Amino acid sequence: MKKITLGADHAGFKLKEELKNHLIKKGYSIIDVSPQFIPGDDYPAIAKKVVYTILHTPYSIPGILVCGSGYGMDIVANRFKGVRAGVARSIQDAVSARIDDHTNVLVLGERMTKPTLAKKILDTWLKTKPSKIARHMRRVKQMDLV
Repeated sequence: MKKITLGADHAGFKLKEELKNHLIKKGYSIIDVSPQFIPGDDYPAIAKKVVYTILHTPYSIPGILVCGSGYGMDIVANRFKGVRAGVARSIQDAVSARIDDHTNVLVLGERMTKPTLAKKILDTWLKTKPSKIARHMRRVKQMDLV
C-alpha cells in the first residue's frame, strides 16, 4: 500500500482533511501528524513532524503540508537536508516541481487553492515522476549540498 504523510495547521486543516479523504479513496495509507484541529497552533511544529516522518522512514514516502498560504510550511520544510518542498498553485506548478526539482513534499495553501483544484494538483504531483535528465539530476544534488 502506498503511504503519504500529511500535516496542517489550523489554517490548512479543512483542506488537509479533504485531501486525506481523497487519498484514502484512492487506496493510500495516511500518516496524519495533525489529526485534530487545534486553534492557534504553530505551523513550524507541524512541518517538522512531517519532515521527521519522511526523513526517518526506511523507504521514501512523500509529504503533504497545508497552511493558509503554503509559504510558511514551505520555508520550514526546506530547512532540512534531503527535503525538497514546493508550493503549488496550479497543475503546471506540480508538474514542474516534480520533474525539474524532484520535490518530495507538496505544499498547498488553503486560502489560495480551492479543494477541487488542490485534489487535481495533488493527483498530478503524485503521478509525475522526477526527471532523469542530467541537468536536473545535477541541480538536485547541488540543492542537498547547501
